[in-house]
This record gives sequence, C-alpha cells and structure tokens, in this order.
Amino acid sequence: MPQVTAEAWIPVVPDTAFAVSQTTGEVRLGWDPFIRHQHLIDADRPGKDVRTLTKARVGPTMISRYVSYRPPTSVGMTMEKGPWFFATFGGGWRFTPEERDGVAGTRAVWKYTWSVRPGWLAPVADPIGRWLLGREIRARIAAFARACENPDVLGAV
Repeated sequence: MPQVTAEAWIPVVPDTAFAVSQTTGEVRLGWDPFIRHQHLIDADRPGKDVRTLTKARVGPTMISRYVSYRPPTSVGMTMEKGPWFFATFGGGWRFTPEERDGVAGTRAVWKYTWSVRPGWLAPVADPIGRWLLGREIRARIAAFARACENPDVLGAV
C-alpha cells in the first residue's frame, strides 16, 4: 500500500500542537491550505468515531471517521466515502515531545496511506499519488508549523 509521510518540528509543546491540529471553522481555514470546507458531522468537537466532511481546495470531497483520538499524542482517520479512485484512504498524525537547542517543542509526523481502484490502475496511479499527495502533505505540515507560531491561532486554542 503506498504511503506519504511529512514531518516538522514546532517550538510548542505537544498539547498546543495537537490543539492547533484539531482546530475547526475559520481558524482551520486560515491555516490549512488543503481544505476549502470542513465540518464535523453530528458532533461539536473531534473525537474517536466522530465523522468529518472535508472538501479539498483541489476538488475531491471525503467523509472520514476518527479511528483514534489520543490527545496530545495522536489521531488517526479512515475514509468512509470519498473520490471514486480511492478504494481505501487513511491517515495518522503523531505528536512527540522533542527539545531542540534547549527549546521544548514537538516533532509532528503525518502519514497517509491509500489504495486505488480499479486495481490495475495502481502501477500508474501510485507514483502520481505519491508525488501529488506528498506535495500536498508537505505544504500542509509547513502551514501547520507556521500556525503553531501564529498568535491568532494560538489564542483560539
């Protein structure tokens, strides 16, 4: 199963990094370059088994479900309904305390895995997916890192 991974070090503690990663509404739209629209389905806040509808800025819409929610260390999600070309799609975000140059911070590692359909398309689609999703996840985690230093975002968490 193909996967893409991106990581960043952020000069905030894991509690704060995790909280920023789980922002919603206008706060999330302000920092997350991947999302055009996102809302929780039948829930007021993220949590295990909560479903989310996400419309990407590049077009596709997905309904996903949190399969794990462990503040401040990790979250995991899986696609319940999404673009026709994904047979499966899942992601996990991990937040680990890591000090650098005497500064307490967080190492954030985000990973996505998927499979495509029809299966015969995989030899062509998987490298394209690694390139495209890799580019998106790197831009997204870089924006997340900037958000973790933005006073307006931090004030909202």
